Amino acid sequence: MSPGGSPHTDAGTAPRLVKDGSAASPGIVEGPLLVLRWEVPRVPHDTIASVDSARELESLDEAIAQAREEIAAIRQETAERLGVVEAQIFDPQLLMLEDEELLGGTRAYIVENHLSAARAFELKVLEFRSEWRRTGHPMLLDRLNDLLDVETRVLRSLLGLGPPDPDLSGDGQPYILVARDLTPSMTVRLDPERILGIAVDAGSRTSHSAILARALHIPAVVGLRDLSEIVESGLPAILDGRVGRVIVGPTEHERRVYRERDIRVNEWERELLQLADLPAVTPDRQPVLLRANIDLPGDAQVALEHGAQGIGLFRTEFLVVGRSRYPEEEEQYLAYRRVAQVFPDDAVYIRTFDLGGDKYPRFLEMPPEENPFLGWRGIRVCLDVPDLFRGQLRALLRATAHGDVRIMLPMVNEIAELTRTREMLEEEEDQLRAEGVPYNAGYKVGIMVETPAAVLTATDLARHADFFSIGTNDLIQYTLAVDRGNARLGDRFKPFHPAVLQLMDRTVRAGREAGIEVSVCGEVAANPLGTFLLLGLGVTAFSVGSPVLPEIKKVVRAVPIAGARSAVEEALNARTAEAAAAVLMEGIGRHLDLSLFSGRWSLAPEEEDEDA
Repeated sequence: MSPGGSPHTDAGTAPRLVKDGSAASPGIVEGPLLVLRWEVPRVPHDTIASVDSARELESLDEAIAQAREEIAAIRQETAERLGVVEAQIFDPQLLMLEDEELLGGTRAYIVENHLSAARAFELKVLEFRSEWRRTGHPMLLDRLNDLLDVETRVLRSLLGLGPPDPDLSGDGQPYILVARDLTPSMTVRLDPERILGIAVDAGSRTSHSAILARALHIPAVVGLRDLSEIVESGLPAILDGRVGRVIVGPTEHERRVYRERDIRVNEWERELLQLADLPAVTPDRQPVLLRANIDLPGDAQVALEHGAQGIGLFRTEFLVVGRSRYPEEEEQYLAYRRVAQVFPDDAVYIRTFDLGGDKYPRFLEMPPEENPFLGWRGIRVCLDVPDLFRGQLRALLRATAHGDVRIMLPMVNEIAELTRTREMLEEEEDQLRAEGVPYNAGYKVGIMVETPAAVLTATDLARHADFFSIGTNDLIQYTLAVDRGNARLGDRFKPFHPAVLQLMDRTVRAGREAGIEVSVCGEVAANPLGTFLLLGLGVTAFSVGSPVLPEIKKVVRAVPIAGARSAVEEALNARTAEAAAAVLMEGIGRHLDLSLFSGRWSLAPEEEDEDA
């Protein structure tokens, strides 16, 4: 692995190029590029004699053991350098090296197809990669980065190439690193003193490499598609990790603008840090609950450090997606308890498995569906697979003994789905009492409001639910009949469409009349303009990604409820999404400088949380 291109390209002749990707780690930096060229080792298509199978199987076992030892060492280094939470990023890789389908399938190729260990492992990884890409599920797509790390490490061992160790020496000066992709083990070993920023063709802001870049405080932009193919080392560039942009060959005017912006942003971020311990209260003294959305138990501590007042959405799919067997009840209980113990005095909303659509674990026989997002998903799957659901309900009930754990059901359309879940909970309560296992009998059960059907029957559903949580991403998708993952329809995914505003308003009113809490955990809540809208609708409980919490608190503390309500009343009467957004922009602009909010004023689908 070596940097490509000349590190001494004449800056004066650099062509100007602007590439937009996804913001992965905040910060604005300026410096020369260093292009890293590396690839997974090429494996010859070797076949072997049947008598040599034992030797290849032994080589595979040795390579797996060596990879496990290397990753464990990197995990330990990461724990010492960055912390325990960041070190857990390498746990999926260790699990991959124990996956029976991956290893058993590789061994079968060696024995039955007379392939070399390297060729057999390469083919099996290719099958995994194809299957994960076919699902399109963001969690599995992010794991492709981990799979790439494991594949590279095992193949290099089998081919006698030694561990991956890219040459990042450059010419000794700090630089912006450009690569087609970076694995977590490469990223965690980067030196922030030498690397100004990271620009990667592949990846997403939720990949483990992006998470590690944030932990290292290295500005990063991902999803740049082909930047590494069209630039050379030595070219001058500006990287803006807040908005996801790389400018190669910037003009003097751009340099000056970005330097000034960097100063303003740094001042803004220092101000946001000071907000973590301040209450989320509007200028006219309306308290607002700001909770966090999390994907893994370890994320809870990060949420606490960002000032979260509990967890508003704990996605539990990490326990099932990509697995070949049901999760054990004990494993689930320990995960839920861990989060509850981080927030002993605050509510923790745990969503039951939201399977289907693009999230199918390997242990479920999922029939092909023409419209999976309109098919077997959410609460439907749970009720139809009671063995899986009961294990989760028991684990959740046990976790209620450790805090205010609330059970949240996804994709509920009918009262019967909620009442049947309550019946199952009562049956599991009886069993726990008989076994002498503690739980809190006063726990709450509520639903995510994600479909027009749920909104139109919200008054009746509110009589059976202890709370509502509006999942705006799916609500927008189903209301407008626009696939939020379809880039071609991006301009038609309109959060401020009059129909969407009317449905959110109707849901809030139904909850208020029933005396239950109505919160919002979708991307609209994580957008300052959306926050302004929700405050005006009367929503006073939000749940967003941890990094966004300080900005949303800034909005809350700057915007009077009365002012938001006045603007929203006008927006509710707008005839187009554009007109409604203009009214809201004008209203919030009276209280805040809009230019500092991390470029989060667009609500295009690719900027969303995964599925809230």
